[in-house]
Amino acid sequence: MAGLLGKKIGMTQLYRENLEIAVTAIEAGPCCVTQVKTVEKDKYNAVQLGFGESKKLTKAEKGHLKENGAYRYLRELRTDDVKDYQVGQKIDVTIFKPGDIVQVEGISKGKGFAGGVKRYHFRGGPKTHGQSDRHRAPGSVGSTTTPGRVFKGLRMAGHMGDRKVTVRNLEVVEVDQAKNIVLLKGAIPGGKNGLVLIESAS
Repeated sequence: MAGLLGKKIGMTQLYRENLEIAVTAIEAGPCCVTQVKTVEKDKYNAVQLGFGESKKLTKAEKGHLKENGAYRYLRELRTDDVKDYQVGQKIDVTIFKPGDIVQVEGISKGKGFAGGVKRYHFRGGPKTHGQSDRHRAPGSVGSTTTPGRVFKGLRMAGHMGDRKVTVRNLEVVEVDQAKNIVLLKGAIPGGKNGLVLIESAS
């Protein structure tokens, strides 16, 4: 399977061979296959997964899901072959095993409006010689006559975080099938209870 939806629980540590390993616990699945797309009908192969319980659905969502359940999150994953998947099929953490290398996609924590020092690690201006208000200022942002403008994409103060982030090459340390929990080595984006997508490393 290309991936699995889950919910970030938090971080903890494990001890292996006298080493302390920082791990992130994820409640992964179980997910339900809610739609299968094929090259013949949709021009590409993909599997749509449903995860999380929803208490309220629109009529369109009810019609789409039919009797497969009420899911809060629906995500589509591209895959090379869809012949092994049917609508209504359940997928859980058994697709992972310790030692697998995966990548995790999630929404990073939103930090609001942040300055250049916090957002891009600028060092700020001089602290002495009468510079009383330049400590965290960005400095010059443009040139003179040439080019006579500020380039697009210049690093400045602005909205920080709250965007899609992918962390690659994370190792699966432990899989608890009874509780649908996967322990990954290292940190992943987002806060507690945030939606994440675990995929096989590309």
